[in-house]
Amino acid sequence: MNRSIKINPYGFREYDARWLYEKDINSDGITNLGKGLGTQIIKNTNKNNPRVIVGHDYRSYSEEIKLALKKGLISTGCFIEDIGLSLSPMVYFAQFKLDADAVAMVTASHNENGWTGVKMGIKKGLTHTPEEMSELKDITLNEKFINGAGKEKKIQNFQEIYKNDLITKNKIKKKIKAVVACGNGTAGVFAPEILRGIGCEVVELDCNLDWTFPKYNPNPEDLEMLHQISKAVKENKADIGFGFDGDGDRVGVIDDKGNEIFSDKIGLLIARNLSLYHKKSKFIVDVKSTGLFINDKVLNKNECKTIYWKTGHSHIKRKVYNEKALAGFEKSGHFFFNEPLGFGYDDGINSAIQVCHLLDNQNKKMSEIISEIPRTYQSPTMAPYCEDQDKYKVVEDLIDKINDLKKEKVKIDNQEIKEILTVNGIRFSFDDGSWGLIRASSNKPSLVVVTESPTSNERKVKIFQFIDKLLQDTKKIGEYDQKI
Repeated sequence: MNRSIKINPYGFREYDARWLYEKDINSDGITNLGKGLGTQIIKNTNKNNPRVIVGHDYRSYSEEIKLALKKGLISTGCFIEDIGLSLSPMVYFAQFKLDADAVAMVTASHNENGWTGVKMGIKKGLTHTPEEMSELKDITLNEKFINGAGKEKKIQNFQEIYKNDLITKNKIKKKIKAVVACGNGTAGVFAPEILRGIGCEVVELDCNLDWTFPKYNPNPEDLEMLHQISKAVKENKADIGFGFDGDGDRVGVIDDKGNEIFSDKIGLLIARNLSLYHKKSKFIVDVKSTGLFINDKVLNKNECKTIYWKTGHSHIKRKVYNEKALAGFEKSGHFFFNEPLGFGYDDGINSAIQVCHLLDNQNKKMSEIISEIPRTYQSPTMAPYCEDQDKYKVVEDLIDKINDLKKEKVKIDNQEIKEILTVNGIRFSFDDGSWGLIRASSNKPSLVVVTESPTSNERKVKIFQFIDKLLQDTKKIGEYDQKI
């Protein structure tokens, strides 16, 4: 590889690509990534000139990166259709609307300033699998490129096409006052207008574009963002609060009393509402999500089935597709709606719209609706630092360790481990329904830790303390992004 080309191999994550720009990848590296992706698309579509939708988020360097990426794609023979400033779901929507062969979205999503990346997919509504990422990594790092003659064109006014599609299909009758927070990320261009368009009264919070993210990172799992939305909901006497991430594929929700509702419980409420009209449906939830889905009385009454699956937007949307599920939900705020509700991909604004439909269908406040599901004590998603080259081995060793503890009938807060799920990291549960999760992050050098207890906050904390001690004993763990 040419010495001027910089690409850290660890930037090829499980299902997308992310790097610290210039530290881990430079412009020439991005161009090579484009060459690798173009080659992969041509091989997988068997087309010499496949049509590729390209968009970018609002970061100071995203357009520069998009130009470098397009240069690489065009050199392989790809025909680029550039839709400009975009949300990730807008790019996915464009593939359906324009009947294109593949997508490439330049975004680092909710990652802090300095990060860049690309979300990509070939089959409509789906993004790369780990196998496809391995293939892309091999093609790119070993420069196994196809040479061709591509071209590009700008698609004008596609923002309006995307907005109008969501607005026209989702009008509501009830006047819902909604705080809409975007953390100064790209969703600010879209979310307020769309939610006004369906009939909401919108109070904007940090919706102006500012790539420095001056107040907080646009991440609906970030407690700082959620606290700001909560404050605004109470001050404005709003019915609901929505927080969107940097590329608009996730949403966080605050109820009318300012309570922060973790997205997995919002998913359960939406699933309950959908089950009334779509009996015997399947729902997919990630392993970070609440255990309440399994024994939910409404879902069981309507003969619905819930499947727990690997965390990660690519994993869940593919499982939704393969199982022909009605919807999928992640604790991180990625929600996936199959037809007739959507095209299977994650769209934070469409997810917020489904919450509005929930409120529109019931003569109740959000706090009243959430009170109808059993209370559990949940931790936020916590991410202790762990090097990319270490994180998967750390998790593998902990799976062995926790399996041994189960065999030895070791008690945590006077409870033995009852069940272990290892579809993605390790989720271990107890007789009372309490559980803990340890997994490797798919997009950053960190692990992911979540705990939940239906019994008490103290039990939730003790399970976390147990996990934290296991992690500290590995000597591979750095600081947490947040802790309980």
